[in-house]
Amino acid sequence: MTKQEALSQIAEEIKNCRRCPLGEKATRAVPGEGNSDAQVMFIGEAPGFWEDQRGIPFCGAAGKLLDKFLAKAGLKREEVFIANILKHRPPQNRDPRIEEIEACQVFLDRQVEIINPQVVVSLGRFSLGKFLPDVSISRAHGRPQLVNFGGKELILVP
Repeated sequence: MTKQEALSQIAEEIKNCRRCPLGEKATRAVPGEGNSDAQVMFIGEAPGFWEDQRGIPFCGAAGKLLDKFLAKAGLKREEVFIANILKHRPPQNRDPRIEEIEACQVFLDRQVEIINPQVVVSLGRFSLGKFLPDVSISRAHGRPQLVNFGGKELILVP
């Protein structure tokens, strides 16, 4: 199975996921998208209103800002992979709950394992917490660090 086929299989599992109540309330699942061979992976918190409507990560106002930063870094959206900690939108864009993070964790872990990026950019405190659970975003923001994920070292940029 190719990397793209494996990611497509995960996306289908996410679309049918009922591991927590969010999947029943969301308009669309937002599994993530991008290059299966990406060197850089961006991980946000959870889908917002527009992401829920379209099923595409970072397609609203935050997506426009992300695209702007990608361009400044000399990257195109098609070159990276973009995902979220949660794969369905929480009501009123509230913070993710522990049980929701745990329910989605299996999908994100598999995505990171398949893509095997050199760099993960954590966008917010919940994605930072996945890799560095005891570090505050205000302390770590903008400071690249080596982290171990699944027995592999990667660069985390909070």
